Amino acid sequence: MQKKSIKLDVDGLILINKPYGLSSNHALTRIKKKFHPKKAGHTGTLDPLACGLLPICLGQATKFSSYLLDEDKTYRATLQLGFTSTTGDAEGEIIQQPHTIELSKNLVLHTMDSFKGEIRQTPPMFSALKVDGKPLYKYAREGLEIERKTRKVIIYKLLLLDFTDEELTIEVNCSKGTYIRSLAADIGNQLGTGAYLKSLTRISIGELKLADALELDELDKFTDEKSHKFVQPIDSFLKKFNAIQLSNLQTQLLKNGMTLELNDLVKGIYRLYDENKHFIGLGQCKEIGSLKVQRLMNTSQ
Repeated sequence: MQKKSIKLDVDGLILINKPYGLSSNHALTRIKKKFHPKKAGHTGTLDPLACGLLPICLGQATKFSSYLLDEDKTYRATLQLGFTSTTGDAEGEIIQQPHTIELSKNLVLHTMDSFKGEIRQTPPMFSALKVDGKPLYKYAREGLEIERKTRKVIIYKLLLLDFTDEELTIEVNCSKGTYIRSLAADIGNQLGTGAYLKSLTRISIGELKLADALELDELDKFTDEKSHKFVQPIDSFLKKFNAIQLSNLQTQLLKNGMTLELNDLVKGIYRLYDENKHFIGLGQCKEIGSLKVQRLMNTSQ
């Protein structure tokens, strides 16, 4: 009889460098087998052909994962010029686009400049975005083209890292919901050469960096006990919010659903800590001076 795995009280965040060819869900499954958390989830899917930073929330960190999903992201991307793809990346049917455009660095930079700031994108058919409860990629696999509404996204930074007649390598810092495949195709279209996304690496999400991520195979070398040292505390990805330390009485009042009146507290979200400096959750001030619970840790364990 197969032994049932024991679920552990593992709460925190682990940063993984997802390798090329592995799905985000497969990476998540490997982490679950390693740490046996009661709950786990990744924040921001990477396609199998993409690699890079994949934060995985364990235990009670899953309560706060939405704050990571909302963060800006930075990618390093290589665009193949002179071709297009039915999926926007190397996985689709590759179609050569004959052209007579003489590319120059100035032309490329001028084209890229036009995509900086607030732009509108049409989500690609091969995406997980749902229409009538069904992911677009399922319609695409059935040979159907579904009308998609354009969406507003923001390109904060768009840098040219390398340039040849065949390829562009760029770095993109963008808002959530940005499709780099769509950006690659749009840049190629505006250049007049066509383009598809040849490779993609996510290098940051908010303040979280790929440089701090672990290789899955490296993690497998550690015993279960030693691997726990790589789990970062929950509040490590909530640093953008200011912190408030509460007295025991204030902590109990908040847990009971009461509103705290704190002088000069400005509107916003706050990290909350008890008298012993333990992170207990997030609070929100919607009216100046008033603090209410937004999300709390379960401290009864």
